[in-house]
Amino acid sequence: MSSDDCNNLDSTNALTGTNKNPRHIAIIMDGNGRWAQKRFLPRAIGHQAGVKAVRKIVEYCAKHEVEVLTLFAFSSENWRRPEEEVSLLMGLFMATLQREINKLDRNNIRLRFIGDRAAFSEKLQAKMAEGEAQTKDNTALTLVIAANYGGRWDMCQAFRTVAKKIAAGELNDQDINEPLINQHLSTADLPEPDLFIRTGGEQRVSNFLLWQLAYTELYFTATLWPDFDQKSLEDAIASFKSRQRRFGHTGEQLLDKSITLK
Repeated sequence: MSSDDCNNLDSTNALTGTNKNPRHIAIIMDGNGRWAQKRFLPRAIGHQAGVKAVRKIVEYCAKHEVEVLTLFAFSSENWRRPEEEVSLLMGLFMATLQREINKLDRNNIRLRFIGDRAAFSEKLQAKMAEGEAQTKDNTALTLVIAANYGGRWDMCQAFRTVAKKIAAGELNDQDINEPLINQHLSTADLPEPDLFIRTGGEQRVSNFLLWQLAYTELYFTATLWPDFDQKSLEDAIASFKSRQRRFGHTGEQLLDKSITLK
């Protein structure tokens, strides 16, 4: 079955009232710094607490048939933060990878990274590649870490690749359509997100998976990321399941079993 067939099947299931968990959950993990500040602690402690929250959410998704979990770990805009905090985040990123890769592998979890790796140190890039290689055949859950990622960057790199293929005569401009562009995004081999969650109270997508979120259900919560636990995720999934996903159809069409939904 092709990825397009899978996406069409997912849409039909959603339209006809499936009660399954979302296949793909994408999360902006916001609020680590504010969590620490509320407790008069350094921001670094908040980021460390955020890593503990990640473990709980990964564990839940692996046990409840969520196929893909994408976490926005570091955006292309986060380089604008104070140098000391960026340095701290890079160190925490490396330490977390060194500590968690074997655990992910033992639990049959595949690790993937999306984003522009060129800005990271060679040591960090090597550790990222090592984690992907070690876990590439795992099947319980695909954990995607968006690092130095931006939705606009993702589309730009896809368009550049398509433009090069046109210049080389491999494609012509009439070949450009949505499936073609999708094939050149960093998430080409993954189902599009069904549920997007942002913690911390902000209500925007902040340049995260801009193309991929076109028909994603959005869920915003004031809960700061270190406090976002498995019960919080269950609440978000319950909200997702309560919604009628129409994908452009009318509510009446959903009730007419004679209509083929695409």
